Amino acid sequence: MGPLRLLAVALTCCCWPRGSQSKTLRGSFSSAAARDAQGQSIGHFQFHGDHALLCVRINNIAVAMGKEAKLHLFQAPEWLKLQENSQDYSCHEKLAKAQLTVTMNQTEHNMTVSQSPSPQTWHVLYADKYTCRAAEEAPPEEDVPFEMVLLNPDAEGNPLDHFSAEESGLHEFFFLLVLVYFVITCISAQSLWQALKKGGPMHTVLKVLTTALLLQAGSAFANYIHFSSYSRDGLGVPWMGSLAEFFDIASQIQMLYLLLSLCMGWTIVRMKKAQSRPLQWDSTPASTGTAVVIVLTQSVLLLWEQFEGTGHHSSHSHHNLAGILLLILKVCLALSLGCGLYQIITVERSTLKREFYITFAKGCILWFLCHPSFACISVIFNDYQRDKVITIGVILCQAVAMVILYRLFLSHSLYWEVSSLSSVTLPLTIASGHKSRPHF
Repeated sequence: MGPLRLLAVALTCCCWPRGSQSKTLRGSFSSAAARDAQGQSIGHFQFHGDHALLCVRINNIAVAMGKEAKLHLFQAPEWLKLQENSQDYSCHEKLAKAQLTVTMNQTEHNMTVSQSPSPQTWHVLYADKYTCRAAEEAPPEEDVPFEMVLLNPDAEGNPLDHFSAEESGLHEFFFLLVLVYFVITCISAQSLWQALKKGGPMHTVLKVLTTALLLQAGSAFANYIHFSSYSRDGLGVPWMGSLAEFFDIASQIQMLYLLLSLCMGWTIVRMKKAQSRPLQWDSTPASTGTAVVIVLTQSVLLLWEQFEGTGHHSSHSHHNLAGILLLILKVCLALSLGCGLYQIITVERSTLKREFYITFAKGCILWFLCHPSFACISVIFNDYQRDKVITIGVILCQAVAMVILYRLFLSHSLYWEVSSLSSVTLPLTIASGHKSRPHF
């Protein structure tokens, strides 16, 4: 079993990434939970526009009124201040800091949320008359089931949009991305299939690139299905969001192993063999071992980030230590592989080979540096826009990098097929008697 298959099994067994948090919340208001935490945390939402709406429906209104049940809404700055200095406030002082309070005295309560000039995150907290009482006084065990719908205004100003400010636009983006993938598939599928059937020295590379691209397309399609459902009911299809995350991570691992295998193989072959010998993709213990170690390192960081992440596309976030280490790893890989390819390019006399390596270096560096670059660029945007900028930018740049590599290897595969000089002029040629190939 190849290293990528082992990683796929590990990802499936150890981690099932989370999709975006639903904005139709269902559960129970619990007096015991509220007293233990000085307020039961219900959820948060980024409201925007002039007609944002919070709608709460409860069935057992008599119990809610008997408990004097209330919802307390805190804006993000005040909420963060309370969390950081929780010991400085008593229970009553903490609840008094809420910017908005909703008394649960109706079966359905609709409240318009006032807005600041820019979208603002609001945190919802449940409390009742037992929340701040002494611990020895046991609250009633009966909970109050509820359904809470959080809505932003749509294009016509009506409160019907389930997407928070940080998620708005992602549905349309994934629709366009799926459409582009479909059009490209219709145009290129036949020629690609013919190239794969003919074999040749580029066969393994094209096969791996095809797998990575299919995983990226599958991730986009799963995201589109999830967000399409999400736009209607605020719940979506969580397992589709999780599947999208899994496909995206698997594609990153596949591409990383491919790029490392190529670069390490070329570098090691060049050091060991004379310049007149054709370059090969050698599956030596050194090149394979280095690639596997780096792939395992990235996989561990991705798993770590997934366990700590809370939002959609957590594999593109950099809000925790694992995310920062991933960015550093990608920068180091780009610098290392870039330097190795530069050394090959500067001493290469063949124009064909030099152009091959230059184009490959562009796709390779774009793949590794797009994430760190957009993480830096996102700093100039507002908080609610940063994750969207990183997610959209990284997905598009990685797709472009794969297209660059596809065109490169496919064109050289065709050239190898018709050129009698290919055995001495092209990289990735097959040396006589050389049977070793990496397994994916």
